[in-house]
Amino acid sequence: MSKRQKRNLVRILISLILFIAAVVLPAEGITRLLAFLIPYALTGYDILYSALRNIIRGQVFDENFLMSLATVGAFAIGEYPEAVAVMLFYQVGELFQDVAVGKSRKSIASLMDIRPESALVLRDGSEMELSPEEVEVGDTIIVKPGGRVPLDGLIIEGNTTINASVLTGESLPYDSGPGDRVMSGTVNLSGVIKVKVTSEYENSTVARILELVESAASKKARAERFITRFARYYTPCVVITAVLLALIPPLFFSQSLGDWLNRALIFLVVSCPCALVISVPLSFFGGIGGASREGILIKGANYLEALSKTEIVVFDKTGTLTEGSFSVAAVHPEVGTRAQLLELAATAECYSNHPIACSIVEAQGALIDKSRVGEITELSGLGVRASIDDRLVQVGNSRLMEQVGVKWQNCDEPGTIVHIAMDDEYLGHIVISDSIKPDAETAISALRRLGVSKIVMLTGDARKVGEAVGARLKTDETHCELLPDKKVAEVERLLNEKSKRGTLVFVGDGVNDAPVLARADVGIAMGALGSEAAIEAADIVLTDDRPSKIARAILLSRRTVRIVRQNIVFALSVKAAVLILGAMGAANIWLAVFADVGVTVLAIINSMRTLKKSSS
Repeated sequence: MSKRQKRNLVRILISLILFIAAVVLPAEGITRLLAFLIPYALTGYDILYSALRNIIRGQVFDENFLMSLATVGAFAIGEYPEAVAVMLFYQVGELFQDVAVGKSRKSIASLMDIRPESALVLRDGSEMELSPEEVEVGDTIIVKPGGRVPLDGLIIEGNTTINASVLTGESLPYDSGPGDRVMSGTVNLSGVIKVKVTSEYENSTVARILELVESAASKKARAERFITRFARYYTPCVVITAVLLALIPPLFFSQSLGDWLNRALIFLVVSCPCALVISVPLSFFGGIGGASREGILIKGANYLEALSKTEIVVFDKTGTLTEGSFSVAAVHPEVGTRAQLLELAATAECYSNHPIACSIVEAQGALIDKSRVGEITELSGLGVRASIDDRLVQVGNSRLMEQVGVKWQNCDEPGTIVHIAMDDEYLGHIVISDSIKPDAETAISALRRLGVSKIVMLTGDARKVGEAVGARLKTDETHCELLPDKKVAEVERLLNEKSKRGTLVFVGDGVNDAPVLARADVGIAMGALGSEAAIEAADIVLTDDRPSKIARAILLSRRTVRIVRQNIVFALSVKAAVLILGAMGAANIWLAVFADVGVTVLAIINSMRTLKKSSS
């Protein structure tokens, strides 16, 4: 609890003691009035001051004006205890609100702990401590055990265990060594490591996360915007209705002025919109904070609300449902053994940086004798031609085989087929595939359980490869060999198919899918903390590569929206009931206090559930 909250609590407790004393001690006339005025002034001076200041500024109708009008009116008709009670309980509600908002902000602010204070930089053989903003790309930084990685980079020396839970929401640490990428904000748990910096601080993972979270509160959900507009027109309507309620029955129907004035005051107290104005934004704020702790960064409450209505989910394939890295899936020799065919292909590809070539070299594993290799020619879009042991080796696709006049064998396995020939003899082929992510099937099953009506996969890969992945994952539609503009066209078609209130979500890796991410109702970039395109184009950023987090994000959004609706229905129902009773003369000021402050406190407590982890 902050110092300000503690001061308010002390003020409320002192006012409560004075209020109880005024009720218990016998007093009449001016003495009784003063006995209640003291706790009233102590409790409500800030409310009265705010109301007066806003009136001077021309901003008359707000909750401070309503509370001041109701309590001053209660004093005017001699209802002293009720006037103090209304202000006292109102301040209790404000304290609850303050504490609740503080907890929500603390959930968001806990991310600020990942902001590095300094970096230990190795320059000219000596160590120096600099602020992360002063470190340049290419510098080498030293991260000791227990320290937080200050900048994105590649490990160039040392082995360690990295804890990335603050970024990804996963508590299980992982081992890292030379050549592995490390993200700023993660924690080095064991060994000393040297890291070569690959991005400036302003473009680092930690800076992007903080920027995302800090800007999220500015984008309001439709429910929030409705409540803001509602409160703007609602308050003056309430005041006018209360005035009419107090004056019309006595003036035109010879009713008691005191009785109807009391009913008007009850109407004012009940009508205060605190429960809605406070609890709705608080629920969305808490939902965004709770999601961020699980590695789901949502840019605003409007996207959180839209995600809850997900009807169609469209996936990119490479890097989203598949690993995005090539590996040798099968080796089919026509001549010799598998090992001989793989070794020959790897030798021919040993100087190439093409991903397919690298996967063949990696699969071969053993040290390649490059002295055997003579002239090498890379053939764009076809493959490679190399002289090995004075023999001409051709490694590439079927078009290369046809070009050199070698009869090649077809392969039904999904993947990229690399054919190998020596001189004019066909030796066999190697199948290169992009493996499906371990939890991709789980992710799609979870989306179906959530009631997503259609799951679609879009890919630029060959039809045979894409359809094999789609069949394995059981997508409803699979569209292959698509250029970026064709992907946008497919999304446009699906947008026309969905229902008016439904949401189309596109999930991609955020780099080459930026146009589609921007066109979808909600764009989700996966594992894209290092990608500027992902941060800019996507509405939601997942901090790791697990597609199963999409279902989790939808669950969190639906839970948040459900809590918002509960608060709206509960608050309006109770207030409507007490308003009717008050107009009929069957409710007193104490019931009005519950309908205002009590409902507000209960709504706030309900809103706080968005901060808690839940499986539903």
